[in-house]
Amino acid sequence: MKRLLYIVFFICCLSVTGQAQAIRNSNNSAIATIESDGTVRNGNNSYHGKIESDGTIRGSNNAYLGKIESDGTVRGSNNSYLGKVESDGTVRGSNNSYLGKVESDGTVRDSSNRTLGYAKGVAMRHAALFFFFNFFK
Repeated sequence: MKRLLYIVFFICCLSVTGQAQAIRNSNNSAIATIESDGTVRNGNNSYHGKIESDGTIRGSNNAYLGKIESDGTVRGSNNSYLGKVESDGTVRGSNNSYLGKVESDGTVRDSSNRTLGYAKGVAMRHAALFFFFNFFK
């Protein structure tokens, strides 16, 4: 019964949002989804926030958390520089340190090249916001 509910839920998500893409941990278990409109849901399907089309990042209570700018710059709620997601998926922190990379196949690796998880079909910048900048943890 539980499995059937998950299947029905997944089909409903696809029909309502277009294409919800799973964020998976290193064990390949789904831990969140990012819907085509930028809505972020946790593993229990609870609303966790949203990445708006202009890059604004909002939390579960609609509070402004920060922004990802068109050049990949990530800023916090007080406009502080948090880092950058480069066009090749490289993620850098506030002091330009290498944090990791979101590869073109969606694999997310940390600075030691360990696999953090998978975000196949998710925009590199959105995956980076989830794994490296902890806006939705």
